[in-house]
Amino acid sequence: MHKKQLSKHYQDFREALLDWFRRYQRDLPWRRTDDPYCVWVSEVMLQQTQVKKVVDYYEKFIDRFPSVTDLAVAPLQDVLKVWEGLGYYARARNLHKAAQIIVNELNGEIPTDYTTFRKLPGVGDYSAAAVQSIAFNAPYATVDGNIKRVLARLFLMEAPINDAKSAKLFQQKADALLDANEPGIFNQAVMELGAVICRPQSPACLVCPVNAFCEAFDATRQAEFPKRRETKPTPEHHLTVGVIYNEAGEVLLTQRQLDGLLGGLWEFPNGEIAEGETAENACVRNIAEVVNLSVTNVRYLTRVRHAYTHFKIVVDVFQCDYASGEVVLNGPRDAKWVTVAALPDYPLPRATHKFLNEL
Repeated sequence: MHKKQLSKHYQDFREALLDWFRRYQRDLPWRRTDDPYCVWVSEVMLQQTQVKKVVDYYEKFIDRFPSVTDLAVAPLQDVLKVWEGLGYYARARNLHKAAQIIVNELNGEIPTDYTTFRKLPGVGDYSAAAVQSIAFNAPYATVDGNIKRVLARLFLMEAPINDAKSAKLFQQKADALLDANEPGIFNQAVMELGAVICRPQSPACLVCPVNAFCEAFDATRQAEFPKRRETKPTPEHHLTVGVIYNEAGEVLLTQRQLDGLLGGLWEFPNGEIAEGETAENACVRNIAEVVNLSVTNVRYLTRVRHAYTHFKIVVDVFQCDYASGEVVLNGPRDAKWVTVAALPDYPLPRATHKFLNEL
């Protein structure tokens, strides 16, 4: 295909896709505003999270922190509490940190320059392109999992979508397809196509607005794409959690370090079970190692399971009574004795919520 023909082909694709999107796009709260801050918050929340889960969190977040200044001056614990249950908490910490930089160093204005915005904490290639194109109509093509799937089927791309080495190839295809006149709308349209039509399973090819341009549809090979490289089985870790009661009926919470998984959240003292160790003995040992306390009257409460992106956990939960010792932290950044009634005031991991009602 000659360059002129290819250009015409792409333009027909763009027109068909944008016409469909303008008619049938879902009514989502972040599409009702052109506020760059709101666009940014929505894009951060939508990373690795389904739209239907994000809607309520987005509305609650914007209601609590309606501007970048409101977010910047809020305590991190308030931000984490509003984010609680959405997962990938580094997103919330980085959003908070970036808001403080914008307020303190950038006059409270979301940067309209891609390079400046890209340097903010937590901002990667995807979110930079999304915010700059949607909020400021800058010509940057977004590439996420949905878009990779669309591109893989459109062009019969053999490159595995979960291989970092493939990123450049997908970006090149996205750049070539981009409508430079309406990049923000176009990026949203491709995302929408991947979300509601070009689905991972059972794609709705017969009603796809751009099936005439799709090589996979033409060859009846939709189920073969996108390609993925094989991954290792998801590891599973067995842990114990100890809910320690003092004489006043309060329980001990520890706060995780701000960096890393679940950073800044509060939890009960916990740790892994060693090979050949009983769960009860591991619970007593972990409490001694993590908070330097001795406990008594250890009693089994329940078992919960939880899955993270790259591993799973099985947690045996015990209740026990404080016996002796002063709290000395080995790992956590803070600890507090709190009433059971006050537990909902703290940002807690989803795995903790799975047994909270049983306390």
